Amino acid sequence: MENHEQPNAENQTPSNGRIVPSGKRHRVVAISCAAFVLTMVGAAYAAVPLYQMFCQVTGFGGATTRAETAPTTTLDRVVEVRFDANVAPGVPWSFEPEVPSMQVRIGETKLAYYKVHNRGKEAVTASATYNVTPAQSGYYFAKMQCFCFTDQTLQPGETLDMPVVFFVDPALADDPEMAGLKTITLSYTFFAKATPVAATTAASAKAPL
Repeated sequence: MENHEQPNAENQTPSNGRIVPSGKRHRVVAISCAAFVLTMVGAAYAAVPLYQMFCQVTGFGGATTRAETAPTTTLDRVVEVRFDANVAPGVPWSFEPEVPSMQVRIGETKLAYYKVHNRGKEAVTASATYNVTPAQSGYYFAKMQCFCFTDQTLQPGETLDMPVVFFVDPALADDPEMAGLKTITLSYTFFAKATPVAATTAASAKAPL
C-alpha cells in the first residue's frame, strides 16, 4: 500500500524549494503592517509643514503673498472679503471670525479678527492652514500679519483673539482676468499638533510642589 503523506500546514514548501514556517510569515506581515502605520502617522504630522512649503513654492490652492509694507495707492474699486473658519476632527475648539465679511477698497490695509475657544478639558496645540478663493486672487491677496502655520496652545476654557492684517494689491486692477472679481474668501482650518511630551515633562518638573 502506498503511503500518501499530507503536507505539514506549519511548513509549506514554496516554488524555490525552501521551507518557510508560517509563524515567521506572520511575524513578517505584522512588522510590515506596523511599519505602514508608523509611516502614515509620520506623514500626518508632517502634513502642515509640507503644505506650507508646497504653497509657498507653487502658490497652489489660493496661497497668499507676504508683505512687509502697505501699498501707497488706494483705488475706488471695492471687493467683498469673506472670512471662513474650520477645525479638523479631533480639535475641540470653537473657531469663528469676528465678522463674516467686510468691504475692502483695493490697496486699503484692513484688520480682521478670528476668535478661537478651547471647549475641551485638556490643553490643545493646533496650527492653522489657509487658502483663498478664487485661487487666482491669492496672488494679489497680501497678508502683513497672520496666525497661520504658527502653533497655538490653548488651555481648557481659554479664548484667544487672533488678528489678520491684509490688503488687496492694486496690481489686481491691471489683470484682465480679475476684471469681474467681486468677492474673495479667506479660509482657515486648524489641525491638531503632536503634544510636546518633553516640554510638558520639563514644565511639570519646574512647577512648585
